Amino acid sequence: MINSVAFQDHITKTVLHPDYLCPWIKKTSKYTKVPRKTRQKVLQRGDEHEEREYVLEPHPPPLTLAQRMGLIAFHKERLTEDEWTRVKKRSVQQEESANPCSICREEFRLQPQVMLSCSHVFHRACLEAFERFSGRKCCAICRKEPYETRVIHDAARLVRHKCATRIQACWRGYRTRKWYQKFSKNICPQDKKLRRKFFETKLQELNDSFVRYCHTNTEAFLSDIDRSLSSSRRVFQQLERMVVSKPREDDWERIKSQGIQRGVWECPICLTALSNPDQMATDESKHRCRRTVLLSCSHLFHQLCLEAFETFSSFTAHSRPTCPLCRSTYNKKLL
Repeated sequence: MINSVAFQDHITKTVLHPDYLCPWIKKTSKYTKVPRKTRQKVLQRGDEHEEREYVLEPHPPPLTLAQRMGLIAFHKERLTEDEWTRVKKRSVQQEESANPCSICREEFRLQPQVMLSCSHVFHRACLEAFERFSGRKCCAICRKEPYETRVIHDAARLVRHKCATRIQACWRGYRTRKWYQKFSKNICPQDKKLRRKFFETKLQELNDSFVRYCHTNTEAFLSDIDRSLSSSRRVFQQLERMVVSKPREDDWERIKSQGIQRGVWECPICLTALSNPDQMATDESKHRCRRTVLLSCSHLFHQLCLEAFETFSSFTAHSRPTCPLCRSTYNKKLL
């Protein structure tokens, strides 16, 4: 009779869930007021111990009557830190925290999770609900009983790492898109279609800016154009005065030899024959209409043809005439 009572007491205290021991007795809890300073200290320490791992039941349960009488073997000693380290290593290798909870089939995320001594991981609330509704304290996967429970935070760290990675990826993508937009506005692409689109965009921007500027003040825009043209013309005239200098007698001889070596004895303007400078007559009045002019660029023309060209060309008083062939400013000498 005593042995049967001892076995019944052992089954009730070890196998069944605590809620099934005395369901007719309601649990009551007395509210104890905690001092304000103590609450502040607890809140300050909460952040420090948020990632701390600990065992839910660090002390072994009291012996039952059957264990005291020697009818059932005693419980094993609690797992040490080294044993918990090996259990956690096995759980990490099986990727228990990376997979969903085996009870609710949802991700762990930042919710509290527990690891059993059999290396299986569950939500803490899911494990408590499973034990409460099954009436037994055993693992939901391997049915091991009894087991020890340890609170871990591996899933929370994985979620934070994933969130940080996604935030960094979004930020890098945003910065890269901004850089590419600036780069594509200034560098012409090599692809034909993209190059055409690039120039179309540039032309459209120029047209828009031109229309917008003209719409505001057309007279100011035209006056700016005239002012820039006059300043550019003035600069070129100054450069021409500095560069073009009057040749000396030695230079004229060299230029004359270059013109003779070219062997062209036709006037480029009227396309009639030029008189050879070496065979020219001494009578100036007889050959005045056919006299030849040598330019500093070594080109030969009829005197009257060149004068007519200078008369009908649009040269201003401040600009120098240019050669009809090479378009360079010149000095002339009558041969």
